[in-house]
Amino acid sequence: MRNPDAAIVGAMLHLEHHDNGRVTLATIDRPQRRNAVDHETLVALGDAIESAVVASVRVFVLTGAGGTFSAGADLNGVEGDEFASALRRALTLLAEAPLATIAAIDGHALGAGVQMASFADLRVSTPTARFGVPAAKLGIAVDQATVARVVELCGGAVARDLLLTAGTIDGAKAHQLGLVQRLGNLDEALSWASEIAALAPLTIQAHKASLSAVRLAGHGPRSDVAAAAVARAWASADLVEGRTAFLEKRPPVFVGR
Repeated sequence: MRNPDAAIVGAMLHLEHHDNGRVTLATIDRPQRRNAVDHETLVALGDAIESAVVASVRVFVLTGAGGTFSAGADLNGVEGDEFASALRRALTLLAEAPLATIAAIDGHALGAGVQMASFADLRVSTPTARFGVPAAKLGIAVDQATVARVVELCGGAVARDLLLTAGTIDGAKAHQLGLVQRLGNLDEALSWASEIAALAPLTIQAHKASLSAVRLAGHGPRSDVAAAAVARAWASADLVEGRTAFLEKRPPVFVGR
């Protein structure tokens, strides 16, 4: 399943290209810090997502090396605005970039690890992975956007447990709660990414933009972006291809225009 077409961004983020370039796999690789993210890693992640959009990648998969998704923020230097800005940019791109994003989780996803996982569109987790927000043990606090995202995904009661008690849940429980859509390893995530990559990319973009607009109560510029994306899908050659393939009883071949 793994593709040898790989690149290294600095020394902390590895990129691989799968499915003829339609899927990008980004792997956080800081084993000495249990894949805790620092400013440099977050900047590289944001840049990688932006580059994937430019390259017309259809699915971006984020995972961690060595059996750990991410132990959170590297506490050496998280106090400054620079780190917070890089984290906010990476999370916003995971949530808003016009492609599907998947977090493939194994081992621990703590703090910023939960943030990255929850801001992705979809999540695949091993049953034994551990999700937690230990901020209350460290005297720091996550922002309101993260709280809203966690509440949206797993409900207020579970969010209170994670945020107010610094408790953890495993991947199996996260799947039961809806925080995780599928149980499995990285190969399962990549297989799912290939399935999604075969779908109409303009439809994915339109639906993602509309989901974002709904999250923001359907007001403001996000609603305009969503309306434009929906109109683009309805005016596309892919719409013609989808209908033709249906009538001809064959798989469609979508090109994203």
